[in-house]
Amino acid sequence: MSYTTGTAFLEALLETGVEYVFANLGSDHTSIVEAYAAGRRAGKKLPQLITAPHEFVAMTAAHGFAQVTGRAQAVVVHVECGTQSLAGAVHNAAKGRVPLLVFAGMSPATQEGEARGSRNEFIHWLQDVFDQRGLVRGYMRYDNEIRVGANVKQIVHRAMQFAHSEPSGPVYLVAAREIMEAEIAPVTLDRAKWPTIAPSALPPTAVASIAKLLIDAKRPLIVTSYLGRNLAAVAPLVRLCERLAVGVVESVPNHLSFPHDHVLYQGSQWNEPRQNVALAEADVVLVIDSDVPWIPQINRPSKDARIVHIDVDPLKQQMPLWYIGAEQVYRADAKLALEQINSYLDTEKVDPAKFSERRGHFEKRHAERVAHLKKAEQPSGDGITPEYLAACVGRAIGPDAIILSEGVTNFHVVGNHAGRTKPGTLMASGGGSLGWNGGAAVGVKLAKPDAFVTTMTGDGTYMFSIPSTVHWMARRYRTPFLQVIFNNKGWRAPRMSATSVHPEGLASRGDDIGVSFEAPPDYAGIAAAAGGAHPERIRHAEEVVPALERAVRAVREEGRCAVVDASI
Repeated sequence: MSYTTGTAFLEALLETGVEYVFANLGSDHTSIVEAYAAGRRAGKKLPQLITAPHEFVAMTAAHGFAQVTGRAQAVVVHVECGTQSLAGAVHNAAKGRVPLLVFAGMSPATQEGEARGSRNEFIHWLQDVFDQRGLVRGYMRYDNEIRVGANVKQIVHRAMQFAHSEPSGPVYLVAAREIMEAEIAPVTLDRAKWPTIAPSALPPTAVASIAKLLIDAKRPLIVTSYLGRNLAAVAPLVRLCERLAVGVVESVPNHLSFPHDHVLYQGSQWNEPRQNVALAEADVVLVIDSDVPWIPQINRPSKDARIVHIDVDPLKQQMPLWYIGAEQVYRADAKLALEQINSYLDTEKVDPAKFSERRGHFEKRHAERVAHLKKAEQPSGDGITPEYLAACVGRAIGPDAIILSEGVTNFHVVGNHAGRTKPGTLMASGGGSLGWNGGAAVGVKLAKPDAFVTTMTGDGTYMFSIPSTVHWMARRYRTPFLQVIFNNKGWRAPRMSATSVHPEGLASRGDDIGVSFEAPPDYAGIAAAAGGAHPERIRHAEEVVPALERAVRAVREEGRCAVVDASI
């Protein structure tokens, strides 16, 4: 029961707020395995170890936990092989600004038995690479190698500073087995000496400038994508919009940032091949927390619109090509910036009647949008439309349930028709690598065990999520959730991309272009076999409501997952 670098490492994770270690263990983790065994025998508090049979799911689960709590969890994987198995989950955490700590061992650095942990398996030669950290360096906020056991806690705490400071994101640490096995003196560290960097505010001159632009505009518009990842930022946004009658559009939203039932809400825009009317009309556009506020080839502001940009990362430092033509750009926290503008307006005498015309304009547009959505949600014949399915799911789970959206070509359908109005009840991964939804549901349930969690996913994305691992973990760790599959029998997104570039091409007329899933797997059966999930398979509109009722009951009353495979 010696005190090793591995012991200090686990203590450091606990000190930094890590509750769960999502682990796929290998030969490089002997010190961690021993430290856990010793800790259990001694009754020592350590982060709970969660066994993840696949590394990708380990990271998506940590991702989901961090999304709803803001607290980074740890992912432990096996050398460079395990690091590569994280694959797209690393991309999602980086692009979604999700704080995570990934630790991977390295092949032992000795082979003659010079230290405890020296090479004793053939894989230790095969898994030794020149630059393991380089595999993920382009996505990490910080990466480092633990070289000395005595300062392992300083390294972990510094990594977590990066993970939690804006722009937040994943960090990556590695260490050779001999270093982790080394016996060291117990390490103590004052957590208060490693604070997260304080958020930035707007410069005073910017506050007055932005407020004046919004006051004097004819059609002011706010565009955002992820302001709602900080729940506390939503209220000051609503307050600003209400007092100045400013419309809101969510562009490629990965968090609900404005109540969808609010009269100033003008809807969302994804990849739809159309010009957004609210954006085209706007003479002042305030972009807050958005990576893709519009897609210029098909949707953009007018050439005379004045654009202001506020973001924690306005340069988009990990994006080689990025610009939106903003005349004012500020690095600032959305909540602080909005509170500053609201405080400035408190001191100004602005007549609310000044904004009555544009308020009426936005209210009228919102009412038209609601009427259009309700019409689309009506069942059409015997088949199941995506709009009808999303609306039925929203009603079945209730307004407080959390939806994890990964429907891809139905992203807009889920956002428009699932009935989410409260911040924190609708989110996507924030990135473009598919398969996040299943593991994320496990993580969200660990973080919020009393919440009802639903994933809405395409059939291709369901397979990307590695459902056999997801549902095994959900049963073992008692994290039941509802999974609804929008089954269109293949990858619809590549077909849409091909036809958008070649609308008159041969592929647009072809039935088989390599994206079909015929004959389809038994998606619900996979979950049932792997984790005892309640399976439903529906093909007709009249089956939707009864199937959802049974599925919701299985989750709420039986404490097990339910998978509804709906042919759309």
